[in-house]
Amino acid sequence: MTAVFIGAATGILSGFGIGGGSLLILWLTMVQQLPQYTAAGINLLYFLCCAPAALVSHIRHHLIEKKIALWCILAGCLASPAASLLAGLLPMHWLRRGFGILLLILGFRELFSRTPKQ
Repeated sequence: MTAVFIGAATGILSGFGIGGGSLLILWLTMVQQLPQYTAAGINLLYFLCCAPAALVSHIRHHLIEKKIALWCILAGCLASPAASLLAGLLPMHWLRRGFGILLLILGFRELFSRTPKQ
């Protein structure tokens, strides 16, 4: 039942753009003791279920800039296979540390960035 609650909570947070997928990876690796590769795969499946609802909501509220989105899609399609191959070659502890550092950088950025006044 805990897993269902965690999945629902991270799904709701993802819908708000808070980073539920990152929280899910932390849960799967630190609490459930799953390998990083397995947690990443589960996170990708999870993303496929959560992303369409969030995308529809963002489109409906005109929060998507189509030109920027197109460039991001193209860059993602090109970079994903290379990143996947690289991740398969790296030792697990490097991936965990790299992911931890990324989360710290993003956390500090969110804490200390100023939002422009509207």
